[in-house]
Amino acid sequence: MVVVRASLGLVEIRDASPDDWPRIYPFFAAITDAGGTYAYPLDHTLESARPWWMESPPGVTVVATDAGEILGSAKMGPNRPGRGAHIATASFMVDPAHQGRGIGKALGTYAVEWARAQGYVGMQFNAVVSTNVVAVRLWQQLGFTIMTTIPEAFDHRVHGLVGLHVMYQKF
Repeated sequence: MVVVRASLGLVEIRDASPDDWPRIYPFFAAITDAGGTYAYPLDHTLESARPWWMESPPGVTVVATDAGEILGSAKMGPNRPGRGAHIATASFMVDPAHQGRGIGKALGTYAVEWARAQGYVGMQFNAVVSTNVVAVRLWQQLGFTIMTTIPEAFDHRVHGLVGLHVMYQKF
């Protein structure tokens, strides 16, 4: 557990427990169903989506909380198995009711620090939707670079086919 400052106060970031999933799933569902940031299937349920977000070792899923309320979550681990396992990856979701409070930045900073502490040599984001300008700007502020953009790789619910950025930070 670590306590970090977000723009509107302190938040605690801790490892997620299995009991946290039913509290994460409502905003997971809202974000994925909005169709603007993640390519998860839309016909998910509480149980079918659990393995997509709740990581097993060597990965980890964490939650950001304030007074016991889950504000957001991140999952981190190796980007690829075997000979690609020296590069980390991560994914992030902030409950829409708590966006704009610095929760994403706190989770992103935590994930980078976690990956460094675990001995990864860098972190790669495989699929940052190009129209998600808030996320792109945040990852750039945290030291990530757009390595390439795959055109028309994401079917955005509003904008149609848009690009996916591959972003990277070397440690």
